[in-house]
Amino acid sequence: MQKPEPVISPNTIFSVSDASALLKGVVETAFSSIRIRGELSQITRATSGHVYMTIKDANAAISAIIWRSTPVPFKLEEGAEVIVTGRFTTYPARSNYQIIVNEIEMAGVGAILKMLEERKQKLAAEGLFDESRKKQLPRLPQTIGVVTSPTGAAFQDIQNRLRERFPVRVLLYPATVQGETAATEVAAGIEYFNRMNNVDVIIVARGGGALEDLLPFSEEIVVRAAAASHIPLISGVGHEPDWMLIDFAADVRAPTPTGAAEMVVPTKLALSQEIDNFWHHISNAFITRLSNTKQRLESIVIKSPHQTVMEQMQRLDDITRTLGIIIDSKMMNARHKMEIMSQMPDVLTNKLTMLAQRVDHTGKMLESLSYKNVLNRGYAIARDDNGDIISTTAKVDKIATIEFADGVANISK
Repeated sequence: MQKPEPVISPNTIFSVSDASALLKGVVETAFSSIRIRGELSQITRATSGHVYMTIKDANAAISAIIWRSTPVPFKLEEGAEVIVTGRFTTYPARSNYQIIVNEIEMAGVGAILKMLEERKQKLAAEGLFDESRKKQLPRLPQTIGVVTSPTGAAFQDIQNRLRERFPVRVLLYPATVQGETAATEVAAGIEYFNRMNNVDVIIVARGGGALEDLLPFSEEIVVRAAAASHIPLISGVGHEPDWMLIDFAADVRAPTPTGAAEMVVPTKLALSQEIDNFWHHISNAFITRLSNTKQRLESIVIKSPHQTVMEQMQRLDDITRTLGIIIDSKMMNARHKMEIMSQMPDVLTNKLTMLAQRVDHTGKMLESLSYKNVLNRGYAIARDDNGDIISTTAKVDKIATIEFADGVANISK
């Protein structure tokens, strides 16, 4: 780039304010419009609605401002690669330069697809796309809720196809389908129908367009609202090749808004044929059951009253015989138990005699083993002062008592 020529005399002395104003004028004049490609970082939205951020590459960074009145067609995220169009200016209070952004766009389809893929993986990891969350569409909805632009072709296509197939009541939630506020409005529409619970199925629709134009339907706020809907939801955004993240969170994806209308209601002809088939099925089932019932009635043999009484008397005789057998068996068991009980006294007497003999025998054994019998044969037991038996001559001088058969003698020391 060619170096600009000096615009002031080198001997001129300026105040700080004058120098800042001069620099501001030079920068704004030289760079009244510029396009810059880079990566977003340090994104901050002030309470005033203005957005302050930095656009950078590997070697440099530039401060950028988006005034709140400037449309932003997608959600600004850290690391997103964008192209901004604006003008350079300076901010004298902090002695820095910055770019005022008039337009901002994603830097190519590749960058958008990369961003969408990363967001898709994140939301899938949270389970928002799981098949277990999918709900079946109602067979014949009475009221359909549509979230789309009231002036777009998508709403007209849906209404026309519904009228052709099977007219039902349609409630429209008007929402912007492109631009900065689109995602918020679409999510609000889904939440409105769920809160009011006044429809049987929801269609979120938009006609085709550039990938950048369809980005609101991939914003997290829209995807989460679709996944949280307790009312079955159809995504009819774009055309067949297009895909947005709402397609994965919806219960059913339609290739187009018209396709969504076709999915939600049957045609009159198809419904009429289904009713005819159902009627034939019921008729055949009724005829078959009627025929079976007739055959059963014809096979019934009516018995005479006398025959019925005789059969009951025979059954009574069988019951009487059975009761007699049961009673005889019970009586026999009772007599056997009484015989056993009558023999109990003799058994107890024998048991007591045997126990007495065992006690007498045990007593005699204890008596024969008693040391008293040993003493009666002329033996004696010598004990010391503690009553312990002295069994050796070494402790003769400690003898305190000698026990004989007829008593104990104390030994004086």
